[in-house]
Amino acid sequence: MIDVHVTLVVLAVLVLTAGAVLSLAAITTGWIAPGRGRAKVLRPRVWGYGTLVAMAGIGTYLFVGPLQGPDMGNFPVAMSGMAAFAAGLYVQRQSLKPARKTSS
Repeated sequence: MIDVHVTLVVLAVLVLTAGAVLSLAAITTGWIAPGRGRAKVLRPRVWGYGTLVAMAGIGTYLFVGPLQGPDMGNFPVAMSGMAAFAAGLYVQRQSLKPARKTSS
């Protein structure tokens, strides 16, 4: 019988992999999957970079923190993963704004 921990780890890996694949698609081709927020994204490559950073951050948080066990020795690393996740969300938010005009 599969226990809950293994199920959560497998689900986390699947979600992180899907996020990484979608972010790489946005970075390389500028394509974003259809959905509610697609029309609001003005710069898909920036959104892709933000998603990639967010997936790396939340993956670090999950696999060094809660899914690792009750060991508090990894707490600073887990929190740095959460900070990277927040930075990725900030970059994603910036993709909703138009690009700056450069004067030449």
